[in-house]
Amino acid sequence: QVQLVESGGGLVQPGGSLRLSCVASGNIVSIQTMAWYRQAPGRERELVARISRDGDTVYGDSVKGRFAISRDNTKNAAYLQMNSLKSEDTARYFCKALLWEDIGNNRQTNRELWGQGTLVTVSS
Repeated sequence: QVQLVESGGGLVQPGGSLRLSCVASGNIVSIQTMAWYRQAPGRERELVARISRDGDTVYGDSVKGRFAISRDNTKNAAYLQMNSLKSEDTARYFCKALLWEDIGNNRQTNRELWGQGTLVTVSS
């Protein structure tokens, strides 16, 4: 069974940096898009950044110039480098992947997968 696991969250002071990781495992044929979303208490989940298999990126307006998304296709992994963190970046960060899963008998299925999230707290 395929799954996504995030890591790297924690407590950081304003102005600090964190690097989040997301690793996909299971019977994966290929991963198309990987993305990071976040959700703060009482707020809707929002897109932070998205990266295609070829490396094309999209960022949410609030993180442009501060965050950078990258991926390593050989490791089925995506990363989010977060710099100049602000208190308003405090949220649970979720990884999402659109991928092809091998389900046996020479069949594949397209799946949208979410991780459980990792908590980022920016506070002095």
